[in-house]
Amino acid sequence: MHIETLKVFCDIIESGSVSYAATQNFVTQSAVSQQVRSLEERYECRLLERARAGVRPTPAGQLLYSASKEIVRRFVELENRLRELGSVVAGTVRVGTVYSIGLHELPPYLKEFLRRYPSVNVHLEYQRANKVYDELVEGKIDLGIVAYPAKRSQIVALPFRSDQLVLAVPPEDALAKRTKIGVRELAGQRFIGFERDMVTRKAVDRILRQHGVTPHYTMEFDNIETIKRAVEIGQGVAIVPRPTIEREIERGSLKALDFAEGPFTRSLATICKRGRELAPAAAKFVELLTANNHASRPQPSAPGANGERSKAERERSDEPGLAEGQKP
Repeated sequence: MHIETLKVFCDIIESGSVSYAATQNFVTQSAVSQQVRSLEERYECRLLERARAGVRPTPAGQLLYSASKEIVRRFVELENRLRELGSVVAGTVRVGTVYSIGLHELPPYLKEFLRRYPSVNVHLEYQRANKVYDELVEGKIDLGIVAYPAKRSQIVALPFRSDQLVLAVPPEDALAKRTKIGVRELAGQRFIGFERDMVTRKAVDRILRQHGVTPHYTMEFDNIETIKRAVEIGQGVAIVPRPTIEREIERGSLKALDFAEGPFTRSLATICKRGRELAPAAAKFVELLTANNHASRPQPSAPGANGERSKAERERSDEPGLAEGQKP
């Protein structure tokens, strides 16, 4: 029996999904099903059963999972130590993040990382912020990158960078002729915002409320891309991180106004599970991000010599933050 088979089995149990386990291990679903069948034939008992929420272990499957989880963990640690001795940085880094960071903040860092370590594959997953925390604690991802990190006992947050929040307006709007605006002047404006349960929405509302503005939302979305499109067609204005609208500003489909009372910023951080040893590749990725803390984005001199790209680049909830010094 191969260690890889046990890892696949553990991924199925932890996620409740055969397809998720296949994705995490870069194999097909049929290959995963075959590995499960081989385990069941070996031990002559059923290990999985179907449930409404996916698949779950039988009593025998739970017994195998409990023992296999520790075996897989120690094997991964062994591989990491051997790679360190051989000075080889390889493997896969699983990163969870929200759309605004993954699409607009990480690309320069990913390119530079792959230029330095072309043997590493970066698997980037887009999730709502609360899901990023959950998957990190459950061991489904190695790292999370979030805006304005929450304080949790199981999480360690390492500062990444800060963004300036601006008011995005369509170019034909009367406000587009200006470069700055006071928050109080936004009273009566139609707002496009994030869904009200998201930290982004709460953070922006707090800024407005502190300046005596009660926002009127005409549309609410769970991602930055849809918010931008709604502003472009004149459905309202939105407070967003400047990096997320740089392309729209360049092509003239949006205008950004600074706040007279600002700058208001959102802080970004890399989050890791407390007490978990990072694989060399993940540790190097964190090193690259934290080394650029409060600095400008890295400017890769050239793509990797062998032309490799991360899985995130191949495949191509959100947290605009608070005013400087505010608490979450």
